Amino acid sequence: MLLTPEQLRRHFQERGLKFTSQRYAIYRALAGSTEHPSVEDLYSTVKASYPTLSMNTVYNTLESLKEIGIASEISLWHDKARFDANQASHHHLVCLRCKKIEDLYDDTLDRLALSPKAKHRYRITGHRVEFHGYCSRCKPKMNKPQKRR
Repeated sequence: MLLTPEQLRRHFQERGLKFTSQRYAIYRALAGSTEHPSVEDLYSTVKASYPTLSMNTVYNTLESLKEIGIASEISLWHDKARFDANQASHHHLVCLRCKKIEDLYDDTLDRLALSPKAKHRYRITGHRVEFHGYCSRCKPKMNKPQKRR
């Protein structure tokens, strides 16, 4: 659900954070995407409407959105961080070739539980499962034999 500018302003102000139309545009671009965009993706999208936008504003806004609990960061190995505004319980399918990330909704995964021994060592606040493989576009390319030179 997309927050209105007033709703987001309230979240920012409750935490003493500055709220601007640029920050709302960044949030709107993130919340409107199912592609799990990177900082660079969001910068390119929003800069078209806000030519004075800086990359630093995008970084700071994403940090604020994470702090508020409206966005989460998805870090994949040594690849650039990606972001997700979907805070509903879900997991991810990650393509190893093109780096596409798809949301996965599965009640069975939501019910995963730790052993009592592991629970004792940690205060668990949530979990996320990632499956790695090849998406429908990349899978056929993986089955083709490579040409020898």
